[in-house]
Amino acid sequence: MPDCANGSPRFLSVVGTRPNLVKMAPVIAELRHRMPDAHHVVVHTGQHYDRLLSDVFVDELDLPAPDYALGVGSGTHAEQTARVLERLEPVLIAERPDLVLVPGDVNSTLAAALAAAKLVIPLAHVESGLRSFDPTMPEEINRVLTDRLSELLFLHSDEAVDNLSAEGLPCDRLHFVGNTMIDTLVALEPRFRSLDAAATYGVRTGEFLLVTLHRPALVDGELLEPTIDALGAVARELPVVFPVHPRTRKAIGRRKIPAGVCLLQPLGYFEFLSLACDAAGVLTDSGGVQEETTYLNVPCFTLRANTERPITIRHGTNTLLGLEPERIREVPTLLAARGLARAEPPPLWDGHAAERIVDVLARVGYRDTVSAAG
Repeated sequence: MPDCANGSPRFLSVVGTRPNLVKMAPVIAELRHRMPDAHHVVVHTGQHYDRLLSDVFVDELDLPAPDYALGVGSGTHAEQTARVLERLEPVLIAERPDLVLVPGDVNSTLAAALAAAKLVIPLAHVESGLRSFDPTMPEEINRVLTDRLSELLFLHSDEAVDNLSAEGLPCDRLHFVGNTMIDTLVALEPRFRSLDAAATYGVRTGEFLLVTLHRPALVDGELLEPTIDALGAVARELPVVFPVHPRTRKAIGRRKIPAGVCLLQPLGYFEFLSLACDAAGVLTDSGGVQEETTYLNVPCFTLRANTERPITIRHGTNTLLGLEPERIREVPTLLAARGLARAEPPPLWDGHAAERIVDVLARVGYRDTVSAAG
């Protein structure tokens, strides 16, 4: 890690999707606060390019406008990864960062990691060490390879320590700092709790199921039809509010939607969290939503064969249904059985993960540039 003795350090953060923005917002803000004399660059790859999935989060999270917008758009995994590599490389050459920071496990994450590694630029991975142990999952490939290429591994849960140690990664690269996504949630909690989005959409607090589904394994094939049917069955007991991802909207097409299932456009971050905290439960195939509901202590039902976030299951807030749409029909019964059980958030999910990340950066080579405020 460079000590930057001859000048201020240069940080370059790469984001590309809605979860990336949520995870990196507190890190970028803390870096700018604690290292005001450093050179800070934000690159948005444009992997999410729909305004409701991307720009709106820059607005709501008070992120600075990106210094570079790569505009890679949609495509196959190979196409997206190749475009990011091709368009990010000249940015890295021009900016000459001392450290590249990447979050999560999307195609932009892996492509940025590869670009940095090829140019021998140190890499830090935020939300490192998560594993689904499912090699057919594109995100699993992205996260494993990014961890291999990273010099600094920022972990948010104890199983990540075990996973990376088992893979032989050196202990001095591992830093258990907590969950930066929860940093964002904690900072904005008063705002989204006061929004009362449930009333806006005509449902009562604690009396509806919130749904978010977008993964190809579920929405791009024959499982979508029984999923919609099962949501209709739940809606006979519990209203269903379903903000629909553009990918899912396209797959639904002109299918008939059962009574009681309310399809919405993608929501802003505040609106979604307002609905989540007031829902009886949340049905999802998203990794981030599993974490948000765990912090909010809202029952979550994950419609996937596996999860890279087993801490949410151990915590008792998340139930893995498998990739079995028929199990959606069990949700009202499972909710009734759970009752009002409460649990404290997991260790270091406390709103201070970004501070710990910057503490690590100060220790490993940026001490001279950390302001007295740190």
